[in-house]
Amino acid sequence: METVLQAIITNLPLILCLISGIALLVVEVFMPGFGLPGISGLVLIVTGVIITWTTYGAVAGLAVTLIALALAGISISVSIKSAANGKLSRSALFLRDTVAPVEHEETDALLGKEGETTTVLNPVGFAEFDGVRLNVITEGGYMPKGVHVRVEKVDGTKLIVREIKG
Repeated sequence: METVLQAIITNLPLILCLISGIALLVVEVFMPGFGLPGISGLVLIVTGVIITWTTYGAVAGLAVTLIALALAGISISVSIKSAANGKLSRSALFLRDTVAPVEHEETDALLGKEGETTTVLNPVGFAEFDGVRLNVITEGGYMPKGVHVRVEKVDGTKLIVREIKG
Protein backbone atom coordinates (compact mmCIF):
# COMPACT_ATOMS: atom_id res chain seq x y z
CA MET A 1 0.00 0.00 0.00
CA GLU A 2 2.84 2.37 0.79
CA THR A 3 4.44 1.73 -2.59
CA VAL A 4 1.22 2.73 -4.39
CA LEU A 5 0.97 5.91 -2.32
CA GLN A 6 4.63 6.62 -2.92
CA ALA A 7 4.17 6.10 -6.67
CA ILE A 8 1.22 8.49 -6.71
CA ILE A 9 3.18 11.14 -4.80
CA THR A 10 6.20 10.70 -7.09
CA ASN A 11 4.06 11.05 -10.21
CA LEU A 12 1.79 13.80 -8.86
CA PRO A 13 2.98 16.47 -11.35
CA LEU A 14 2.30 14.09 -14.23
CA ILE A 15 -1.16 13.15 -12.89
CA LEU A 16 -2.10 16.79 -12.24
CA CYS A 17 -0.98 17.82 -15.74
CA LEU A 18 -3.09 15.15 -17.39
CA ILE A 19 -6.22 15.62 -15.26
CA SER A 20 -6.08 19.43 -15.51
CA GLY A 21 -5.46 19.24 -19.27
CA ILE A 22 -8.44 16.96 -19.85
CA ALA A 23 -10.66 19.16 -17.64
CA LEU A 24 -9.64 22.26 -19.60
CA LEU A 25 -10.43 20.51 -22.90
CA VAL A 26 -13.92 19.70 -21.59
CA VAL A 27 -14.35 23.38 -20.62
CA GLU A 28 -13.23 24.40 -24.12
CA VAL A 29 -16.00 22.30 -25.69
CA PHE A 30 -18.60 24.59 -24.13
CA MET A 31 -16.85 27.86 -24.93
CA PRO A 32 -17.04 29.49 -28.35
CA GLY A 33 -13.85 29.64 -30.39
CA PHE A 34 -10.51 28.05 -29.69
CA GLY A 35 -9.23 29.93 -26.68
CA LEU A 36 -7.19 29.81 -23.54
CA PRO A 37 -8.73 26.70 -21.93
CA GLY A 38 -8.18 24.59 -25.05
CA ILE A 39 -4.63 25.71 -25.63
CA SER A 40 -3.78 25.37 -21.93
CA GLY A 41 -5.34 21.90 -21.83
CA LEU A 42 -3.32 20.75 -24.82
CA VAL A 43 -0.12 22.20 -23.35
CA LEU A 44 -0.73 20.42 -20.03
CA ILE A 45 -1.42 17.07 -21.73
CA VAL A 46 1.69 17.40 -23.90
CA THR A 47 3.70 18.36 -20.79
CA GLY A 48 2.44 15.24 -19.00
CA VAL A 49 3.41 13.07 -21.97
CA ILE A 50 6.87 14.67 -22.15
CA ILE A 51 7.40 14.13 -18.42
CA THR A 52 6.48 10.46 -18.84
CA TRP A 53 8.59 10.06 -21.97
CA THR A 54 11.73 11.56 -20.38
CA THR A 55 11.29 9.81 -17.04
CA TYR A 56 10.09 6.34 -18.07
CA GLY A 57 10.92 6.00 -21.77
CA ALA A 58 9.18 5.88 -25.12
CA VAL A 59 6.86 2.95 -24.41
CA ALA A 60 5.49 4.57 -21.25
CA GLY A 61 5.18 7.89 -23.07
CA LEU A 62 3.18 6.25 -25.85
CA ALA A 63 0.97 4.45 -23.32
CA VAL A 64 0.25 7.70 -21.45
CA THR A 65 -0.51 9.42 -24.77
CA LEU A 66 -3.07 6.76 -25.68
CA ILE A 67 -4.59 6.78 -22.20
CA ALA A 68 -4.82 10.60 -22.15
CA LEU A 69 -6.47 10.66 -25.59
CA ALA A 70 -8.94 7.96 -24.58
CA LEU A 71 -9.80 9.71 -21.29
CA ALA A 72 -10.18 13.06 -23.07
CA GLY A 73 -12.50 11.51 -25.65
CA ILE A 74 -14.59 9.75 -23.03
CA SER A 75 -14.79 12.88 -20.83
CA ILE A 76 -15.84 15.09 -23.72
CA SER A 77 -18.41 12.55 -24.92
CA VAL A 78 -19.94 12.18 -21.45
CA SER A 79 -20.09 15.95 -20.94
CA ILE A 80 -21.72 16.52 -24.34
CA LYS A 81 -24.26 13.78 -23.64
CA SER A 82 -24.98 15.34 -20.25
CA ALA A 83 -25.31 18.75 -21.89
CA ALA A 84 -27.83 17.37 -24.38
CA ASN A 85 -30.23 15.71 -21.98
CA GLY A 86 -28.58 15.08 -18.62
CA LYS A 87 -28.05 17.04 -15.44
CA LEU A 88 -25.79 19.54 -17.19
CA SER A 89 -28.59 20.50 -19.60
CA ARG A 90 -30.59 21.88 -16.66
CA SER A 91 -27.74 24.08 -15.43
CA ALA A 92 -27.39 27.84 -15.91
CA LEU A 93 -24.74 27.15 -18.55
CA PHE A 94 -27.39 26.70 -21.22
CA LEU A 95 -30.05 29.13 -22.38
CA ARG A 96 -33.50 27.58 -22.10
CA ASP A 97 -35.67 30.63 -22.72
CA THR A 98 -37.46 30.83 -26.00
CA VAL A 99 -37.47 33.84 -28.25
CA ALA A 100 -40.52 34.94 -30.15
CA PRO A 101 -39.97 34.45 -33.88
CA VAL A 102 -40.16 37.65 -35.88
CA GLU A 103 -41.51 37.62 -39.41
CA HIS A 104 -40.16 40.08 -41.94
CA GLU A 105 -43.53 41.83 -42.21
CA GLU A 106 -43.72 42.30 -38.43
CA THR A 107 -40.34 43.98 -38.11
CA ASP A 108 -41.43 47.22 -39.79
CA ALA A 109 -44.09 47.68 -37.11
CA LEU A 110 -41.36 47.54 -34.44
CA LEU A 111 -39.50 50.57 -35.79
CA GLY A 112 -39.46 53.24 -33.06
CA LYS A 113 -40.72 50.84 -30.33
CA GLU A 114 -39.20 51.30 -26.90
CA GLY A 115 -38.26 48.48 -24.57
CA GLU A 116 -35.69 47.26 -22.07
CA THR A 117 -32.72 44.95 -22.43
CA THR A 118 -33.22 41.65 -20.61
CA THR A 119 -29.63 40.46 -21.18
CA VAL A 120 -26.30 42.11 -21.77
CA LEU A 121 -25.96 43.24 -25.40
CA ASN A 122 -22.43 42.66 -26.61
CA PRO A 123 -23.52 43.63 -29.30
CA VAL A 124 -26.24 40.95 -29.64
CA GLY A 125 -28.71 40.02 -26.93
CA PHE A 126 -32.36 40.19 -25.93
CA ALA A 127 -34.74 43.04 -25.20
CA GLU A 128 -38.40 43.06 -24.25
CA PHE A 129 -40.94 45.16 -26.14
CA ASP A 130 -44.55 45.18 -24.88
CA GLY A 131 -44.01 41.88 -23.07
CA VAL A 132 -42.40 40.15 -26.07
CA ARG A 133 -38.74 39.10 -25.83
CA LEU A 134 -36.83 39.67 -29.07
CA ASN A 135 -33.30 39.23 -30.34
CA VAL A 136 -31.68 42.65 -30.94
CA ILE A 137 -28.35 44.15 -32.00
CA THR A 138 -26.78 47.38 -30.77
CA GLU A 139 -25.42 50.04 -33.07
CA GLY A 140 -22.31 50.21 -30.96
CA GLY A 141 -20.79 47.68 -28.65
CA TYR A 142 -21.56 46.66 -25.10
CA MET A 143 -24.84 47.55 -23.39
CA PRO A 144 -25.73 46.29 -19.88
CA LYS A 145 -28.94 44.57 -18.84
CA GLY A 146 -31.86 46.81 -17.85
CA VAL A 147 -31.15 49.66 -20.27
CA HIS A 148 -34.06 51.42 -22.00
CA VAL A 149 -33.69 51.09 -25.79
CA ARG A 150 -35.49 52.10 -28.97
CA VAL A 151 -35.55 50.21 -32.29
CA GLU A 152 -33.71 52.61 -34.59
CA LYS A 153 -33.36 50.51 -37.72
CA VAL A 154 -34.81 47.33 -39.16
CA ASP A 155 -32.68 45.28 -41.54
CA GLY A 156 -34.68 42.25 -42.67
CA THR A 157 -35.41 40.49 -39.39
CA LYS A 158 -32.56 42.24 -37.54
CA LEU A 159 -33.65 44.80 -34.98
CA ILE A 160 -30.98 47.43 -34.38
CA VAL A 161 -31.42 49.32 -31.12
CA ARG A 162 -29.94 52.40 -29.46
CA GLU A 163 -29.96 53.37 -25.80
CA ILE A 164 -32.50 56.01 -24.81
CA LYS A 165 -30.66 58.68 -22.84
CA GLY A 166 -32.23 60.48 -19.96
